[in-house]
Amino acid sequence: MIHSMTGYAVASADSPRGVLTLELRSVNSRFLDLQFRVAEELRAAEPLLRELITGRVSRGKVDCRLYQGNAASKAQQGLNIQAIEQLRSLATQAAKAFPGISPLRTADVLRWPGVLAEPAADEERTRNALDHVCRQALDDLCAARGREGAKLAAILLSRVGEMRKRLAEVAPLVPEAVAAYRARISERLREVLGSGDDERARAEAALFAAKSDVDEEITRLATHLDEVERVLARGGAAGKRLDFLAQELNREANTLASKAAGLKIADCALELKLLIEQIREQVQNIE
Repeated sequence: MIHSMTGYAVASADSPRGVLTLELRSVNSRFLDLQFRVAEELRAAEPLLRELITGRVSRGKVDCRLYQGNAASKAQQGLNIQAIEQLRSLATQAAKAFPGISPLRTADVLRWPGVLAEPAADEERTRNALDHVCRQALDDLCAARGREGAKLAAILLSRVGEMRKRLAEVAPLVPEAVAAYRARISERLREVLGSGDDERARAEAALFAAKSDVDEEITRLATHLDEVERVLARGGAAGKRLDFLAQELNREANTLASKAAGLKIADCALELKLLIEQIREQVQNIE
């Protein structure tokens, strides 16, 4: 399945700390870029979140926001005596350095990181809740990216079909256009050189006709379109591969336009370039 890099998901779960809520937002990016906004008391959960996200998402800028509601069992919390002693020592040193400063209030002490300690059992339950909420959010995010990816794949296949129609239209025109181009060049050379150097006129006409032959470009374009369809059918992280193929398609279309020996072929090359540009725009959204 082809996945988009754009998606949104949110999930919640109960824990000893209260209701944990995780929001995941992803947008386009050349690489995997993780941005975390995690409440200070949940900072230890960041490695777990990073591990789970990188296991499911390979590309895109992912904004991860984790926060908690009010705990239902704050009474189970205890005081970290070691943290309190460290805070008391720091407060004493600060009072010596800045005489007259206000002493710490109880609320200040309780808000100090590490002062309130969770029982070991609660930490384990909290980690399990974090694991559950992250997996649920990732499932929803990947599903959303998959739905949009399917739409993008359908758009790309539609553009590929349009390009095949243009190639089918232009292929029969090539021999006729080359013959007309050769005849036109031969006539102009005869006018310049006169009738005494027909051999040179034919050689120059053949050279210019060879330069205007676009069979090779048409074949390469068809081959690249086959590869685009194959990559889309295979699925997975195909964005970079499709971007490369779009660049190759554009290069061949440019060459086709520069060598076009007739107006219809030139118009076809222009339409191909427009379709390729639409493909490149959509490919930027694919993981």
